[in-house]
Amino acid sequence: MRNGASAPLYGFRLPDIDGHPVDLKIFKGKVLLIVNTASMCGNTPQYADLQEMYEQYRDRGFEVLAFPANDFGQQEPGTNEEIKGFCYTKYSISFPLFSKISVTGKSQHPLYKYLTERSTFPGPVTWNFQKYLVDRSGNIIGKYDPGMNPMSLTILTDLEKALARS
Repeated sequence: MRNGASAPLYGFRLPDIDGHPVDLKIFKGKVLLIVNTASMCGNTPQYADLQEMYEQYRDRGFEVLAFPANDFGQQEPGTNEEIKGFCYTKYSISFPLFSKISVTGKSQHPLYKYLTERSTFPGPVTWNFQKYLVDRSGNIIGKYDPGMNPMSLTILTDLEKALARS
């Protein structure tokens, strides 16, 4: 997809953690890391790495978009208010946190239906903290396993390449 204005990703609107609607088109021109998260998972400490990554790269046009989900092992049972409190208190996150959604199954949010079925990296979300890297035009350019640390050389190399492109 060459024209970011028509990238399907930018057509989605989701509520943030406080319930305010957010059009993903506000992120046009930025490199994104989309992550489904959970507060009671073995991968939960990745919140700290996501925050470090965000702080290191946000001034270059990078955003982390976190989508809490309770689809795997019931590891995100809390309300949006509880999730927000946990993330802000324990990990001091400052990147965008969205309201809890479903990333699999019959209740799968349309954003994740797009990511898993229509993107360049199709396939189901396999667990909490699966990551999708999106370029400045809204194209999915990477998909990373849940256990892969956001600060891994693989992800950071791909991120650096994406940020270098205008």
